[in-house]
Amino acid sequence: MRQAIRAAILAGMALAGTMSAADTDTTYRILEFSDLDGWAADDHSAALSVFLETCGDLDEPDWRSLCAVARDTDDAKDFFELFFRPVQISDGKDGLFTGYFEPELNGSLTPTPRYRYPIYRMPPEAAEIRPWLDRREILSTDVMQDRGLEIAWVDDPVELFFLQVQGSGRIRLPDGRNLRVGYGGANGHPYRSIGKELIRRGTFDPHQVSAQVIKNWVRSNPFDGEDLLYHNPSYVFFREVSEVPADRGPLGAMNRSITTMRSIAVDPAYTPLGAPVWIEKAGAEPLHRLMIAQDTGSAIKGAQRADIFFGTGDAAGRRAGEIMDPGRLVVLLPIQRAYALLPESVL
Repeated sequence: MRQAIRAAILAGMALAGTMSAADTDTTYRILEFSDLDGWAADDHSAALSVFLETCGDLDEPDWRSLCAVARDTDDAKDFFELFFRPVQISDGKDGLFTGYFEPELNGSLTPTPRYRYPIYRMPPEAAEIRPWLDRREILSTDVMQDRGLEIAWVDDPVELFFLQVQGSGRIRLPDGRNLRVGYGGANGHPYRSIGKELIRRGTFDPHQVSAQVIKNWVRSNPFDGEDLLYHNPSYVFFREVSEVPADRGPLGAMNRSITTMRSIAVDPAYTPLGAPVWIEKAGAEPLHRLMIAQDTGSAIKGAQRADIFFGTGDAAGRRAGEIMDPGRLVVLLPIQRAYALLPESVL
């Protein structure tokens, strides 16, 4: 154990200068664990288990050494406090938490009058031409036709749109089986929020907007609703994910299953994937918890921006869709890596 500790610290010192600011406005502040509201009461063992799911995939020697120590530790809270320092990373923007989930859609492996909206694989040219065609061009032309790119067909274009927003999901087939799909690429256009567009148009006030409200509005206004979906030019393609058991979460950006209420999506320009992150979410249901940054998202941009994974299915979707709360993120970084972020004048 002592050798592992020494190796982790020495490796951290060697790698301390490798993380750089995402831009010149980024600031770093090292906190004490006593500054984290609710830290002592959290289930650190649950967070450690999730950390172990992906820490073995981290390449840097300091992270690898800490992962080895984590596998042998019998005190999760002590492990985090001994080897990490809490770092608040700021880019001048307020903290914002949203939620995401793994949708479940009704679908078929063959098209029928009911199942007529295809889930597509990524065409080769979309990976080579950046950006490729936008959402309107993909869906209103025959560019995808007769190419064998369909994975499955679903019965609801609105749910398919939100499947693309989430990036992964399950398809319930008529025979009772489930097909899991994961993110397979995108067309290279920036994501635009249709919820914000409805607010801009004056259709709803900010406090009224949720995923369910948007879905209901699009279905009630089929022509304007279709045009609203085209407001987001980003189009996500999928791949079949057969290697993940049904009782595990979907694959995140680290190609490992993510965990309900312990995994978050972050902006990797500021927060290293695989790092522990302490969150203090305000709102109607405050949440103070140690999470693990295991995913990303096209709408998740900024140092104080995170998406909380709420699980699979409709109930998880309803909970996730109601979250748009302020708060703060504090990233736990290996000790030497954390101190290397401070300007020399502070050291």
